Amino acid sequence: MLSTYLHLLLGLGSGSLVGFSLGLVGGGGSILAVPLLVYLVGVPSPHIAIGTSAVAVAVNAAASLANHARLGGVKWRCASVFALAGIGGAFAGSSLGKIVDGNSLLALFALLMLAVGVVMLRGRGKAGFADVQLSRENVWSLIFSGLTTGALSGFFGIGGGFLIVPALMFATGMPIRNAIGSSLVAVTAFGLTTSLNYAIAGYVDWMLAGVFVAGGLIGTLAGAQMTTRLAAQKDRLTNIFAILIFAVATYTLVRSLSLL
Repeated sequence: MLSTYLHLLLGLGSGSLVGFSLGLVGGGGSILAVPLLVYLVGVPSPHIAIGTSAVAVAVNAAASLANHARLGGVKWRCASVFALAGIGGAFAGSSLGKIVDGNSLLALFALLMLAVGVVMLRGRGKAGFADVQLSRENVWSLIFSGLTTGALSGFFGIGGGFLIVPALMFATGMPIRNAIGSSLVAVTAFGLTTSLNYAIAGYVDWMLAGVFVAGGLIGTLAGAQMTTRLAAQKDRLTNIFAILIFAVATYTLVRSLSLL
């Protein structure tokens, strides 16, 4: 019983850390969920960690989407086409992920984390066009981008906002504010698709997912409050967080490769 309580307490703390990083630096935080569940919380199977993390990703993204929608930051038509195309990719990606060896999956996940760190260090600086709408010129770019990012999101069980935001900007030319808000439609859809696919196979720890979500919501609020006080240091915080991702990715890669 004591070990169960400790397991859930570590899950709450891990969720809080992920949520805090998301609220503080605005992206990339959910990439830490799977390594934390495996190496800190002690989830024995990488597949269960991915399925459980996908539930948390979907719930937290839906909560954030409601806030962005209220502020008018969502391009619903573009986001819907992107998300609908990506659902098929997420289903295919998560189906493939379930049959890949767990340690091989973690090694690939570590390589993806390194890519996330690079993207965070490079930043995203284009202004974009605020009046962009769904059109014949961008619909196929949205469909292709949605399928691709959905497949990666489903395979690794991540939110994928660091991929979706630039993909939306590339496909439509929308500004980053709209891309961030619109990306949450896809993150929610991909997370739900992945978590349902994994749940069918019994790869979701629902109790742990619940405490992870609760911790994430608490952490997001704390991070968002602190970021207003540290706004002038946002670039420095992002750099520090990117370095943290590099460190966790290196540890995950070494650990997973040693077990192959």
